[in-house]
Amino acid sequence: MKKPNVFYFLISLSLIALLASCGEKKAQKTENKADSPAIHTLIFIDKTASVDVSKPFVAQKYQQALNSIIEENVRKSGDKFEIYYIHENTAKGRCLSLTCRTEMEDTEGMNATDLEAIKTSYDLSIRKERTFVTKQALARLNATNDNASNRETNILASIPVIAKASESGAVVKVYYLSDMVESVKNGRDFQVKPPKDNSEAEEWAKIDAEKYKDLALNGPDVSMILPFEPMSSIKENNPTITLYWSKLFENLGVMNVQEL
Repeated sequence: MKKPNVFYFLISLSLIALLASCGEKKAQKTENKADSPAIHTLIFIDKTASVDVSKPFVAQKYQQALNSIIEENVRKSGDKFEIYYIHENTAKGRCLSLTCRTEMEDTEGMNATDLEAIKTSYDLSIRKERTFVTKQALARLNATNDNASNRETNILASIPVIAKASESGAVVKVYYLSDMVESVKNGRDFQVKPPKDNSEAEEWAKIDAEKYKDLALNGPDVSMILPFEPMSSIKENNPTITLYWSKLFENLGVMNVQEL
């Protein structure tokens, strides 16, 4: 019987070990957020008379939303978190701007001991940052607006803000904590005249999107977090209004628009 070739056997074992090692390193690198693009979070909080964040349902929904957003989007150095108030002067309504400083190191090729030490250090640091961001965000959520600016709701003014954020090359995620009822004296006023049906909502969205065609939004994710309970009526939570916003953003190149 021919004896097995020991040389080729050892070569095979070496190749198997090398491939396994590469697989482990690749997995570590894939899970590591160090090289992932920064996230720029934009939150627009409605500070007009039509949204009352002191109501228990609204307060709980919006507080949970903020906690989830911060947990998901504040991950590493360079992630930016901003809050704007929606009112008569939304474009000038920025009330919070924070940038994450926690470094997420590249762990490729590290041994288990070093990897665990880095993970522990990261967890402590990012938890501290998230706690600070959450505290600041909740303070902005609960602030009252007794000024004259609460009489109009200029949501469309948020679009240039989104375009500006997109210039950095970060992944932009946009959240509206609002009833999405545009109400501007010299523009759309959904309190006085909402779209009468889906066809009109789509038509208005197309017309209004044309005004912003020169702005590059670069496909951000957009979420509308509405302050309505599941049992709310059509008069209170008008589906043609949210359809208008979905179609408006789609016309501006935003493919991921969701209502929560």
